[in-house]
Amino acid sequence: MLDWFTDYKIPVGRWAKIAFDWLNANGGPVFEAIRWVMQGLIDGVMFVLQGAHPFVIIAAMVALTWLFQRNWKTCLFVLVGFLFVLNQGYWKPTMESLTLILIACATCMAIGVPIGIAAAHRPRLQAAITPLLDLMQTLPTFVYLIPAIVFFGLGMVPGLLATVIFVLPAPIRLTTLGIASTPPALMEAAESFGATPRQRLWKVELPYALPQIMAGLTQAIMLSLSMVVIAALVGANGLGVPVVRALNTVNTALGFESGFIIVVVAIILDRMLKVHRK
Repeated sequence: MLDWFTDYKIPVGRWAKIAFDWLNANGGPVFEAIRWVMQGLIDGVMFVLQGAHPFVIIAAMVALTWLFQRNWKTCLFVLVGFLFVLNQGYWKPTMESLTLILIACATCMAIGVPIGIAAAHRPRLQAAITPLLDLMQTLPTFVYLIPAIVFFGLGMVPGLLATVIFVLPAPIRLTTLGIASTPPALMEAAESFGATPRQRLWKVELPYALPQIMAGLTQAIMLSLSMVVIAALVGANGLGVPVVRALNTVNTALGFESGFIIVVVAIILDRMLKVHRK
């Protein structure tokens, strides 16, 4: 009885292959345009980060930290952290990974924040996209890489695409949570003063939800950093390359060194962008 049941399994894998084959055969121009745009963004950001002197980039990062945090201790930590990266000889791969992180996070925030706002105001939309977000977060990331390689080949582009898909649920969920948790008293006060829905969004909901939205950004950064090693498996440059090399050669020193650099970069970016509710 069990053999008969398994012999007639639902052909999910075959259906997926048919869909991918059809897309690959008919969507060539679309995928080429997407690849061209993504590669142009990557080349542009990398040109800025690698073209400028490391001390200029470090100074800019410290200035941004002061602008966001107004805390000299955090600025000092960022300065020491980037100098440590430079001292260890990982400046170029760090800038390559930072390129991937910046583009992925900017894309995810540009898409995720509006979707999160809409989901917070429309329960049916939230209920509809929740299973999709669960699928995007729980599906193994290697599965994303298979169609990405088929459609875009090897390099930074498939790594960027897989990173965006994996990271996108975080800003959507946290933006939805921040907007939905706005105290009713604040909304009622805004309504009593005659605020329009747009004014309530920009003057009440978004300011109150800003810490949650920024938490979504920091989560996006952390998740993007967790993808650098996986992206290296499809030809993406960055900090994942020495980690993969260390894994292939069982080089403990190289593995710990490159892994520690990833941790340092993650902490730096987290401290730079952390927002405290006043």
